[in-house]
This record gives sequence, C-alpha cells and structure tokens, in this order.
Amino acid sequence: MAHPITVFMPAYRAEPTIAAAVQSVVNQTFTDWRLVIVADDDADYEAVLGRAGLRDSRFTFLSSGKVKGGSSRARNIGLDAVDSAYGAILDADDRMKPEKLAAASRALDKYPIVSCALDVMDEEFRHLRFVGTGDDRAMSAADHKWTSFSMDSMLCWDRRKTDARYDPALPNMTDLDFLLKLWAKVAGGYHLGTPLHDYVKIPTSMSNAPGFTERMIHSKQLILSRLAEGHYPMADERARESVERFLRMSLEAEAAYPAALAKNPDALFEDTIEPLLTR
Repeated sequence: MAHPITVFMPAYRAEPTIAAAVQSVVNQTFTDWRLVIVADDDADYEAVLGRAGLRDSRFTFLSSGKVKGGSSRARNIGLDAVDSAYGAILDADDRMKPEKLAAASRALDKYPIVSCALDVMDEEFRHLRFVGTGDDRAMSAADHKWTSFSMDSMLCWDRRKTDARYDPALPNMTDLDFLLKLWAKVAGGYHLGTPLHDYVKIPTSMSNAPGFTERMIHSKQLILSRLAEGHYPMADERARESVERFLRMSLEAEAAYPAALAKNPDALFEDTIEPLLTR
C-alpha cells in the first residue's frame, strides 16, 4: 500500500540552487509527496521559491533557528517535526529524476530502505559519471557499499520499520552514519540500478580544497573506531566487517586522490576508489 513520501531538504545559502531542487520534486510522476524545507540561515525560502513561480500546498517551511547550524541539525529538526511513514532526503543543490519517488514507493511496499544509482554532475548539471548502475535488486547491508560507494544521502526509507537521526558532531560522512543507524533494525533494502538522483559535486569536493581531505579522513577514521567499539549494532551480522573493509579501502583512496588530482584537476574521488573495490 502506497503512503505519502516526505522529502526533507536542509537549506543553507541555497538561493542559487533550491528552485531547481524543488522543481525536481514538483515534477515527480508520484504526486503524493510532502516537502519539508528547513532553513539553516536567515533566508525566506517560501519567498525565494515564490519568485521562481513555485508555490504548492505540499510545501512546509521550517527554520533551524540558527545560521549555519549544520545540515545534520537541520535535517533532524525536520524529522522531529513531521511524522510520516516514508521519508526521503534531498539536498538543496541536488535533483531527483521524475520517476524516483514512484520507483521508491513501489519498492517501499516490500523493503525498508531504498537506494538508487547516481547521476554525478558538476554544479552546472553537466554529467560526469554514473555510480551504482545495474539491475534493480534486493541488497543486504553487507553488500550495499560495494555498489553504492558514493554518497548515501539519496535514501528513501520506511520510518515505521527503522528510523534514525543525523549526528551534528560528525564533520563529514553523516549520511553513512545515518545509514548505519538504520541498519540496526533491518538487514538491508532494495537498490534501484537506474540513476534516479542527480548528485551535484560541489567545487570543494572536486578541487580538493584545503582541509577537505583531512575532514573526510578524520570522519572515516572516527566511524571505523565507532564500529570497533560496537557503536553501530547491525541486524546483518556480516555488515560491520564489510563496512570496516570498505572504509579502509576508502582511506587508501583518500591517500591516492591528491596524486590523481595533480595529474587531472577534474579527477573524481569515485574514479579513485572504484578500482580498489573491484580488485
């Protein structure tokens, strides 16, 4: 049985991108959605969207009460404020393909978590590469990161079966932390192999701006230590070892990525890590 899907969108200095992100929700073939926008700044996003011709009774506007309190905190405010059966995450600089929520809704009838392949793009929405393409299939928690090896913020999930909150203290990798918490009650989900989400690479992640790699390494090491300490209980007994192995390979890729960037300033981290995962 289909339920409404609530899309949670944190917004910080999002005026240049949010209209495209919201338009992608409006364009969904699945129409039983709600959109919760949590402003993490002093912008009036209802007015911003109104000027772009985007007004809809399915929009809800909230405020984090802070400026740059963090996307994790903003997402949590939305999750705490809205009780919904199905949830989805959309960042204010990403987009959904028109069929994403329809495909996710069908899968959520049977599976607690739905991920999808990504269309990785630059900030001008120019295609860079795909991640996670292939057949639609059930996927265990232990197998997930070996297919969906890039961002994890593109999930849809059944909040009645498993739910979680984001960690505002974690500098990066908050999406993986969130997914690991979801896996406490369920052993996996369903992966849509069609690229149904436009994942925009922001300039800092593409150019390896000062401090970015260090923050990523720190977060991955922190999650590894949490896994070793039993911080993330797993319904799939194989998942902890699998995620640990993935993170160690990801750290290898972090070490190799600066050299890849030196050779090609447009190199993507995904291009560095994927060969390690298949060796």
